[in-house]
Amino acid sequence: MMWRIFRLLPGLLMCAGAVALLAQGEEAPPPAGSAPLVLSAEVDSIIHPVSAEYMIETMARADREGAALLVFTLRTPGGLVDSTRQIVTAMLAAETPVAVFVGPSGARAASAGFILVLAADVAAMAPGTHIGAAHPVSGDGQAMDEVMAQKAASDVAAYVRTLATSRRRNVSLAEEAVNDSRAFTNDEALGADPPLIDLQAADVADLLRQLDGRTVTRFDGTTTVLRTAGSRIVDVEMTLRQRILSAIANPNVAYILLSLGTLGLTIELWSPGAILPGVVGGLSLILAFFALQVLPVNYAGILLLVFGLGLLVLEVKVTSFGLLSIGGLISLVLGSMMLFDSPLPEMQVSLQLILPVTLSLALIVGFLVRLAVAAQLQPSATGGEAMLNSPGEAITPIGPGAEGQVRSHGEIWRARSAEPIEPGARVTVAAVDGLTLTVRPDPHPEGEL
Repeated sequence: MMWRIFRLLPGLLMCAGAVALLAQGEEAPPPAGSAPLVLSAEVDSIIHPVSAEYMIETMARADREGAALLVFTLRTPGGLVDSTRQIVTAMLAAETPVAVFVGPSGARAASAGFILVLAADVAAMAPGTHIGAAHPVSGDGQAMDEVMAQKAASDVAAYVRTLATSRRRNVSLAEEAVNDSRAFTNDEALGADPPLIDLQAADVADLLRQLDGRTVTRFDGTTTVLRTAGSRIVDVEMTLRQRILSAIANPNVAYILLSLGTLGLTIELWSPGAILPGVVGGLSLILAFFALQVLPVNYAGILLLVFGLGLLVLEVKVTSFGLLSIGGLISLVLGSMMLFDSPLPEMQVSLQLILPVTLSLALIVGFLVRLAVAAQLQPSATGGEAMLNSPGEAITPIGPGAEGQVRSHGEIWRARSAEPIEPGARVTVAAVDGLTLTVRPDPHPEGEL
């Protein structure tokens, strides 16, 4: 009897496992009275590919988990149009209603952030915040002529008109934000007719209280009644990778990495085999190049930085007594000031950062140049030139027209002299011709032979 039970035991275990897996895969839906799920995410950065990835992944998670609402707390000076369009596309297609809340007090959502506010199902602002100033600028640093600037502005203006019309928000003010770079306070945005935003709130909790029972019209025309009373709020943060990449995609951080990379490679070229400066410099440059891909870069600034780096490298090979280094540092300063092309202060390298970084580079490069010049001015320590002015001792008589022998550096050499020299006299080497030394009497007969 027992052996039959043991024979059936594997089958029973497999059936139990299958039932457990089936039960896990078919979880019962939450009861009707359970707290609704609200996802909350903060975007406090430039709108670039990293922040776009974070927002799009958060919207996808809200759809998977069946959230009642997704709230983005937005603080941004603006960003890239392509990244903004990707976020808006995902926002319009999301199954979960999306609210964009500009807060806390003192925050702003300018340029690309204004477009995200327009595209949201619910647009809200905290007291003391503002939005707007969405006029497009060149993202590659190239100057746009009047025709191209007009085309770019017209394209973005049409985009915001489409969003404002579909969201039943003030179309004319949205267009003015693009064409005239107009900005709006929270009172102006809510008090317009029709308004640019839906409501004001002190914080996310206040926003959820006001949204409970509110009917929201989605982009496709369908309506949804929001149930946010007693909701369960889950904060969604960036992954570690996203936080690192988002921190790197900052103009000041990118500039520091670029400077460290330049300095590291320069030191490695001056002192081959140091290894650590080369590794740190190469890694810093790679990270800096990533940041330059997502920021509005001025090509002229990059060329000046590359030219400055080239001059610093040439200082290693060409004896210019610091002239190439001075030219390289001037080029680095000008390139730093022109590196990022944007009217927004947050998208530019701070002058308070450029000056100390450039001064540090100047001091380090100056120290290296000084070492190189000192090494070049030192007398040769090998070869025939190393024998010049060396002391010696006459072994045989030496005179005009009569060669003799001297001992110098522990070796015996043939020698000649324009003055008569007696054996045992101390001499000084005046010239070297092959294996023959030209010597003269040593007026200070001291020194090592």
